Amino acid sequence: MKFSIIGCDGSYPAPGGACSGYLVEEGRDALQLDLGCGVLPRLMTRKDPADLSAVIITHWHFDHVSDMLALKYCLMLNGRSLKVLAPPQTHPLREMLSGNEFQFEDISKPSVIAGFSVTALPVIHPIPAYAVRIQRDGRSLVYTGDAAGGEGLEAFCRGADLLICDASFTKAQWKEGLPHFSAAQAGALARASGTGQLILTHCQPGRDQALLTQEAKEVFPDSIPAQPGLTIRL
Repeated sequence: MKFSIIGCDGSYPAPGGACSGYLVEEGRDALQLDLGCGVLPRLMTRKDPADLSAVIITHWHFDHVSDMLALKYCLMLNGRSLKVLAPPQTHPLREMLSGNEFQFEDISKPSVIAGFSVTALPVIHPIPAYAVRIQRDGRSLVYTGDAAGGEGLEAFCRGADLLICDASFTKAQWKEGLPHFSAAQAGALARASGTGQLILTHCQPGRDQALLTQEAKEVFPDSIPAQPGLTIRL
């Protein structure tokens, strides 16, 4: 599998940046994980979005799904449609995406899409949200989406070749009740689950990414910050 970062900013895009969006490919098969602000035009430089095998939405916060509105017009004007795995709960954004362009399926139910095995686990966040595990040909990755923990998350991540983890806060900033992991907590999750490599994502514009990376590395040395354009072959 090939994993590529299309966008990785948290909450809103930095100047010239894009929010959460990740592409998983094997040959012509492709899954898009989240489609936040600014992701669609960047995705289109790599791939016709209508040719995706599916889009996977971890939760309905704007910074993870807003470009689905533009994708709806793209599909409509070209007479195409896409499978979308998403939380089944009602949400205003989901209602806005109703129509023939998207065939929604429940993300919580395991599925096989174009050779990719996809499973999801509920995580702790202010609205229903899921971590996603994708496996193919003996390789695996886990994307936590936005999370501040979750029952069984360590086991869900266990042995993954790559963990892409929400890491929004430094140790000094984090406190109980916040909706995201600290970088140190992301490192602890990677270490406890035996992950091969950790990518720290959802860094909010203006945050000290170097410090976040340093604090993760103190716990799990094989930690790197998410950067748009980064591609890893698993």
